[in-house]
Amino acid sequence: MKLNKLLQIIFGFVLLFSISCTSDYEEVIPEITYNNGIFITNEGNFGKPNAEVTFVTKDLSLMQNDIYKAKNNENLGDVLQTMVFNGDKAYLLLNNSNKIKVVDRITFKKTGEITTQLDNPRYMAVANGNLYVSNDKYGGAKYVNVYKLSDNSFVKKIDFASTSTVENVVEAGGNIFIQNASYGFGNTITKINTTSNTIDGAAIPVPNGNINKTVSYNNNVYTISAGTTDSYIYQISPAGAIVKTTTLTGITNGRNLQVDGGRFYFSSSNKIYSMDMNATTVPSTPLITAVDGGANFTVYGFSVLDGRIFVSDVKGFTQASEITVYTTAGAIISKFTAGIGATSVYRNY
Repeated sequence: MKLNKLLQIIFGFVLLFSISCTSDYEEVIPEITYNNGIFITNEGNFGKPNAEVTFVTKDLSLMQNDIYKAKNNENLGDVLQTMVFNGDKAYLLLNNSNKIKVVDRITFKKTGEITTQLDNPRYMAVANGNLYVSNDKYGGAKYVNVYKLSDNSFVKKIDFASTSTVENVVEAGGNIFIQNASYGFGNTITKINTTSNTIDGAAIPVPNGNINKTVSYNNNVYTISAGTTDSYIYQISPAGAIVKTTTLTGITNGRNLQVDGGRFYFSSSNKIYSMDMNATTVPSTPLITAVDGGANFTVYGFSVLDGRIFVSDVKGFTQASEITVYTTAGAIISKFTAGIGATSVYRNY
């Protein structure tokens, strides 16, 4: 199924109709809202304010690109790195704009903005009434900021060593875990105590390889690392201990780890694999062979949500991304285009 920008057409029709109404015949036109669907974050081009968010209905039948601009009459910003939710709010982190824009997750109208102490923000997570944001300036300071969710006020800066890396942020068991690795360099994870907002103990080293992606699932942390010939998935408890290692024998450069429905999903080059979390046998063949976009862009965007696999071909950031949606058996469900540099998919239902 190919999707067109149907929601934009509907949005324009609603606007035209509301303008055409006179005082002799007034009708309340329902506002277009974005519940019961998914959001796709589109990075945009570095140095340009063309980041955007795409909305697609849960059944994949309708979509609308650039919903932030449609609802707020302004550009979202420069490099949309990630999105998180808390209650009725969504937080949109703009890496090169050094901003976090706060919107209502249903109407997508802007309700606030965070700029204090942000310097090359990377990722964020929510825990204990606070928003935790990693900042990693190339050749500069590395730290995690804490903001109060109730009013977006700045609480504290948690400094890391200048030689460290501060990247992915995930929550597990009420604690925050920071991935001290990026672009396949680095092999430790740091735990933050969310009661004291301090680093809790020594960094947690993974025994083999460099970390490529860290996620949380059912109150545990899972991270995938790559060695010279094999890759590894480590399970880390909320207390900060490695409790299980899954060796992906013969699979090099494992990355893009996702967990859904009790299964691991990950990629190696343009091949996507799936295996039960308790399996002892590594899959011998890939579930999906995706488009090869070159060293920097292959499987650039990858998410697995509720039994559907979303893979983005970002076309080298030169045009709109093409999203292909698969079943967990590897069958194609749908294809559609989103914005430039489509990365992650988030449920809003």
